[in-house]
Amino acid sequence: MDNLDYGFIGNCRSSALVSREASIDWCCLPEFNSSSVFAKLLDEEKGGSFEILTDPEYSSEQRYKENTALLITRFSNGTDCFEVRDFMPRYHKENGTYHSPPEIVRYIRYISGKPRFRVKYDPKLRYAKGKTETYTKKNFVVSLTYEEKFDTVFFYTSFNKNAVLEGRELELTEDGFFLVSYNEKIFHPSTDKMYIEQERTKVYWLNWSNNTPNFRKYNEQIARSAITLKLLSYDRSGAILAAATTSLPETIGEVRNWDYRFCWIRDASMVIKVMSGLGHKNVARRYLRFIIDLIPDKDEKLQIMYGINKEKKLSEVTLDHLSGYKGSKPVRIGNAAYMQKQNDIYGILMDVIFTQLDNFRTNIENGEDLWGITKGIVWIVSKHWKEADKGIWEFRTEDQHFTFSKVLSWVAIDRAIKVAKIFRKNRKIEKWSILEEEIRQDIHENAWNHEVKAFVQAYGSKHLDASVLLMESYGFIEAKDPKFVSTVKAVEEHLSNDGLLYRYKNEDDFGLPSSSFTICTFWFINSLYKIGEVEKAEKLFEQVLSYSNHLGLFSEDIDFKTKRLLGNFPQAYSHLALIDCAVNFSNKETNEMVRETMR
Repeated sequence: MDNLDYGFIGNCRSSALVSREASIDWCCLPEFNSSSVFAKLLDEEKGGSFEILTDPEYSSEQRYKENTALLITRFSNGTDCFEVRDFMPRYHKENGTYHSPPEIVRYIRYISGKPRFRVKYDPKLRYAKGKTETYTKKNFVVSLTYEEKFDTVFFYTSFNKNAVLEGRELELTEDGFFLVSYNEKIFHPSTDKMYIEQERTKVYWLNWSNNTPNFRKYNEQIARSAITLKLLSYDRSGAILAAATTSLPETIGEVRNWDYRFCWIRDASMVIKVMSGLGHKNVARRYLRFIIDLIPDKDEKLQIMYGINKEKKLSEVTLDHLSGYKGSKPVRIGNAAYMQKQNDIYGILMDVIFTQLDNFRTNIENGEDLWGITKGIVWIVSKHWKEADKGIWEFRTEDQHFTFSKVLSWVAIDRAIKVAKIFRKNRKIEKWSILEEEIRQDIHENAWNHEVKAFVQAYGSKHLDASVLLMESYGFIEAKDPKFVSTVKAVEEHLSNDGLLYRYKNEDDFGLPSSSFTICTFWFINSLYKIGEVEKAEKLFEQVLSYSNHLGLFSEDIDFKTKRLLGNFPQAYSHLALIDCAVNFSNKETNEMVRETMR
């Protein structure tokens, strides 16, 4: 498998990746950031998997049930046919909470003939560090390990347990099921019960997707991306994950391999803004609660990222016993970037707070919390905006005065002023407006390079950086401003490679970047659209969409030459930016139709 051709299933508690041939190659239980049960993704020999094996004459096709997170892999040899329907249960309970157990259901649907298959059930608990032992009990199979600490996973099936575990051929004559559960089930599962779980989960996703507006263009891509972002949200705390995996490399064989199963304030806030724009209010409310809970002290500085259960210490270690994706070592868990200083996060968070207050007018109790956070953010930005930092790309070497960080410091004050207007805090407006103008002038004087004719990566630099394209979308500069148009042109000339963008081309801590960062390409497409180069933008958009996997999913990066997907998967950044672009193009279509009708 060379293009991350995986389906993504989950229930806002955990998730799993299912290959095109219905092999579960990645799953952590009971939660997103728990240790893995299946990790073939990171080591084909040791990692562990749950595979459905058929003879070579069978072919497989994979799709999602429309507008759901129910993944269907169909196997057929022309006569004999069956489906594997993979999902993690999620639906409303009568008490208003959600049923989201840490388990995977594999509903086997009989279609025709006498289909035959074998199963390889090979869990390797706790990142396959030690030995996982599997035992057959009367009603289930239990796998356990004593590596570092005791851990178990339970397996239920309608098929003969011994035949399954021994890899013997199974003949399908009626529907059946497999269930992998972190917990022992109180009530014994049955095929009928698993069918009901499937239907309830399907209805949940159909209802959720019904809240996403329909668009004239790219509706399917917007809907799938929205479901993907929802799957990356963690109900229990309101956190949003950057991605569902760890250590998928930005370039095969290199060392840019990071754990993304955490909540970056920047990534999550961008997701929330997009999801709010689609009308998904609950995701936004939960995330704001997450932020409010993280800031108990008014002068406490935000970390750039947290664990999904609000953990502040995310120590980074390597798993040397795993060979890595396609041999790309090291495999890392945890992320040392949590200690970095990145001044842009305050502006991104303030943008979300203002958007929520403006769109959804929260209750006064929540409003008071948000006003307190707003004042705290202004205080922190006023004290620290002149300082250098690590920037959006998390350079691990010396700090610099990154343009993006300065622009987002301006955004923090600009949005704080807008929040003050909502709350009619006129004295704050007057005071903060002076600071806003000071930061604006500083950026125009120091970030603009007359020689390059563009806003550059950092003060005093000649290097270009795709992040400066967001100046316009955050309202710092008008799209038609000659400085912005010139910046877009310079970025295109220096950072575009066959329509795909480098984040930057200057050397960083690990050498020269050699793959395209997907979100940057979408930023560039949006910028072209904004400056009036609409046809070129849409042509590039169609081109990038063709690089998704077979289910329309994107990872973090795309290889310039082969166009294969690289980096952690699926990536929230990529899908939120895809939605941004697609909505713009769809609105353009709608506006043109309205103008035609009015003529």
